[in-house]
Amino acid sequence: MVISDDKTLKDIQREFNDKFPYLKIEFYKTHHEPGEGSPVQERLDSEMTIGEARQTHEEGDLRVQSNMKVKTLEQNFSEKYGLHVQVFRKSGNLWIQTTSTDEWTLNEQNRKGGSSERAYQEKYDTEE
Repeated sequence: MVISDDKTLKDIQREFNDKFPYLKIEFYKTHHEPGEGSPVQERLDSEMTIGEARQTHEEGDLRVQSNMKVKTLEQNFSEKYGLHVQVFRKSGNLWIQTTSTDEWTLNEQNRKGGSSERAYQEKYDTEE
Protein backbone atom coordinates (compact mmCIF):
# COMPACT_ATOMS: atom_id res chain seq x y z
CA MET A 1 0.00 0.00 0.00
CA VAL A 2 1.73 3.15 -1.21
CA ILE A 3 1.50 6.08 1.21
CA SER A 4 1.91 9.47 -0.48
CA ASP A 5 0.63 12.96 0.29
CA ASP A 6 -1.48 13.22 -2.88
CA LYS A 7 -3.64 10.14 -2.16
CA THR A 8 -6.88 10.55 -0.28
CA LEU A 9 -7.70 8.71 2.92
CA LYS A 10 -10.51 7.05 0.95
CA ASP A 11 -7.92 5.61 -1.48
CA ILE A 12 -6.11 3.89 1.39
CA GLN A 13 -9.40 2.71 2.91
CA ARG A 14 -10.45 1.17 -0.42
CA GLU A 15 -7.11 -0.61 -0.90
CA PHE A 16 -7.31 -2.04 2.62
CA ASN A 17 -10.94 -3.13 2.26
CA ASP A 18 -10.21 -4.81 -1.08
CA LYS A 19 -7.74 -7.07 0.72
CA PHE A 20 -9.88 -7.53 3.87
CA PRO A 21 -13.57 -7.22 2.90
CA TYR A 22 -14.88 -7.59 6.47
CA LEU A 23 -12.51 -4.97 7.89
CA LYS A 24 -12.12 -1.25 7.40
CA ILE A 25 -9.82 1.46 8.68
CA GLU A 26 -10.76 4.93 9.81
CA PHE A 27 -8.34 7.82 10.27
CA TYR A 28 -8.25 10.02 13.39
CA LYS A 29 -6.71 13.31 14.49
CA THR A 30 -4.93 11.82 17.50
CA HIS A 31 -3.05 8.69 18.48
CA HIS A 32 -4.54 5.90 20.61
CA GLU A 33 -2.80 3.18 22.58
CA PRO A 34 -3.31 -0.52 21.76
CA GLY A 35 -6.58 -1.67 23.31
CA GLU A 36 -8.03 1.86 23.38
CA GLY A 37 -10.85 3.17 21.22
CA SER A 38 -10.93 6.35 19.18
CA PRO A 39 -13.76 8.86 19.67
CA VAL A 40 -16.00 9.45 16.68
CA GLN A 41 -15.56 13.23 16.92
CA GLU A 42 -11.81 12.73 16.21
CA ARG A 43 -12.45 10.90 12.92
CA LEU A 44 -11.08 12.58 9.79
CA ASP A 45 -13.03 13.13 6.58
CA SER A 46 -12.08 10.39 4.10
CA GLU A 47 -11.98 12.97 1.27
CA MET A 48 -8.89 14.58 2.84
CA THR A 49 -5.53 13.90 1.27
CA ILE A 50 -2.89 12.12 3.29
CA GLY A 51 -0.85 15.32 3.16
CA GLU A 52 -3.66 17.26 4.85
CA ALA A 53 -4.14 14.57 7.52
CA ARG A 54 -0.62 14.40 8.93
CA GLN A 55 2.43 16.35 10.08
CA THR A 56 5.01 13.71 9.08
CA HIS A 57 5.36 13.66 5.31
CA GLU A 58 7.22 10.37 4.89
CA GLU A 59 6.26 8.44 1.78
CA GLY A 60 6.69 4.76 1.08
CA ASP A 61 5.18 1.33 0.73
CA LEU A 62 3.36 0.11 3.82
CA ARG A 63 3.35 -3.67 3.76
CA VAL A 64 0.04 -5.05 4.98
CA GLN A 65 0.11 -8.79 5.53
CA SER A 66 -2.69 -11.06 6.67
CA ASN A 67 -0.62 -12.49 9.55
CA MET A 68 0.08 -8.98 10.94
CA LYS A 69 -1.54 -8.12 14.28
CA VAL A 70 -3.99 -5.23 14.32
CA LYS A 71 -1.90 -3.33 16.86
CA THR A 72 1.19 -3.71 14.62
CA LEU A 73 -0.64 -2.28 11.61
CA GLU A 74 -1.95 0.65 13.65
CA GLN A 75 1.53 1.31 15.10
CA ASN A 76 3.15 1.16 11.64
CA PHE A 77 0.72 3.75 10.27
CA SER A 78 1.45 6.02 13.22
CA GLU A 79 5.21 5.60 13.63
CA LYS A 80 6.23 5.44 9.95
CA TYR A 81 3.70 7.75 8.33
CA GLY A 82 2.18 9.95 11.05
CA LEU A 83 -1.33 8.60 10.43
CA HIS A 84 -3.61 7.56 13.28
CA VAL A 85 -5.82 4.65 12.27
CA GLN A 86 -8.29 2.36 13.95
CA VAL A 87 -9.26 -1.02 12.49
CA PHE A 88 -12.96 -1.91 12.49
CA ARG A 89 -14.50 -5.36 12.00
CA LYS A 90 -17.90 -6.21 10.60
CA SER A 91 -20.19 -7.56 13.32
CA GLY A 92 -23.58 -8.49 11.89
CA ASN A 93 -24.67 -5.29 10.18
CA LEU A 94 -22.46 -3.02 12.35
CA TRP A 95 -18.81 -1.97 12.32
CA ILE A 96 -17.01 -2.28 15.67
CA GLN A 97 -13.58 -1.04 16.71
CA THR A 98 -11.25 -3.97 17.31
CA THR A 99 -9.94 -2.57 20.58
CA SER A 100 -10.30 -5.73 22.67
CA THR A 101 -8.85 -7.91 19.90
CA ASP A 102 -5.82 -5.81 18.86
CA GLU A 103 -3.67 -8.94 19.39
CA TRP A 104 -5.53 -10.82 16.62
CA THR A 105 -4.11 -10.94 13.11
CA LEU A 106 -5.84 -9.17 10.25
CA ASN A 107 -6.74 -12.57 8.82
CA GLU A 108 -8.36 -13.68 12.11
CA GLN A 109 -10.30 -10.41 12.30
CA ASN A 110 -11.45 -10.70 8.69
CA ARG A 111 -12.52 -14.33 9.14
CA LYS A 112 -14.50 -13.44 12.27
CA GLY A 113 -16.15 -10.51 10.47
CA GLY A 114 -17.12 -12.74 7.55
CA SER A 115 -18.66 -15.43 9.75
CA SER A 116 -20.50 -12.78 11.78
CA GLU A 117 -21.96 -11.19 8.67
CA ARG A 118 -23.01 -14.58 7.24
CA ALA A 119 -24.71 -15.54 10.52
CA TYR A 120 -26.55 -12.22 10.57
CA GLN A 121 -27.71 -12.61 6.97
CA GLU A 122 -28.87 -16.18 7.57
CA LYS A 123 -30.84 -15.13 10.62
CA TYR A 124 -32.53 -12.11 9.08
CA ASP A 125 -32.89 -13.24 5.46
CA THR A 126 -34.92 -16.27 6.61
CA GLU A 127 -37.36 -14.06 8.55
CA GLU A 128 -38.35 -11.97 5.52
